[in-house]
Amino acid sequence: MITDEDCLAETLAFNAQFEATAASRPAREGTPGADLLATLRRNRLGGDTPPARLPYGQDRVVEGGVRVRVFVPDRVDGVYLHFHGGGWAFGSADGQDERLWLLAERARLAVVSVDYRLAPEHPFPAGPDDCEVAARWLVKHAAAEFGTERLLIGGESAGAHLSVVTLLRLRDRHGVTGAFRAAHLLFGPYDLSMTPSQRSFGSRRLLSNTDTLRRTYELFTPGIGAEQRRDPEVSPLFADLAGLPAARIVVGTEDPLLDDSLFLARRWQAAGAPVRLGVVAGAMHGFTLFPLTVTERELRRERDFLSTTGR
Repeated sequence: MITDEDCLAETLAFNAQFEATAASRPAREGTPGADLLATLRRNRLGGDTPPARLPYGQDRVVEGGVRVRVFVPDRVDGVYLHFHGGGWAFGSADGQDERLWLLAERARLAVVSVDYRLAPEHPFPAGPDDCEVAARWLVKHAAAEFGTERLLIGGESAGAHLSVVTLLRLRDRHGVTGAFRAAHLLFGPYDLSMTPSQRSFGSRRLLSNTDTLRRTYELFTPGIGAEQRRDPEVSPLFADLAGLPAARIVVGTEDPLLDDSLFLARRWQAAGAPVRLGVVAGAMHGFTLFPLTVTERELRRERDFLSTTGR
């Protein structure tokens, strides 16, 4: 189940370097205000230099007024509905143009990345609502827009959570099952009341830890306590997972969300769908953002899964 142990030394060395750099910056306490949030958003996107917007991406507004960014390669064998990460409060659909275009070309997929509304300006359920609208639009129009009805769904971190929530909403609110043939879920939070690994991770200054997760949940679901966050509409780990598609679920061993992926994989399998579980040795939360050997391998495995599953 644990992969990439041959890269463990490199991965752990990067973690140590990341922690040392983070320790040189003052720790932030409490939920950020508007000014600090704006600064954090700029920094998460690379400081004063925004990520490159490639000319291959097309900005659109689909039915319901939801903004998406679309990448269409010369050959299309499927459509990947993508939700970016960022704790429901950071990130954007144009924050990963290079990665998404490479995925589109190599996996022969049209990629539709959703620019869902962000907390705290737009707390739960605004983000999930936008993702649901985009998914329904794709189910209805994929054949006409892209020439295929082979649909896939997935994302990273908060985007993985939104992927599962969207599949459940399609099933429970609209009776739609089977439209999406596979889900690719990278290091997602599936229990916002906090799994044991989230609670016990502590204050290590990696990309995510116990305190940052708690503050993120407060931004996304303000005024909602831990017990209320166990509602299956908020925490899909507590939902009935019957009727969901094949999934690939990935997490690192140094991620506070480790239990979330382990528990979800068990429940997904128990509900009757095929699951591939990848646990990356030594990898921290968000490891695919960084230039590591395990990142190159993981992105290749992602492309392989999405290009072959559900045909």
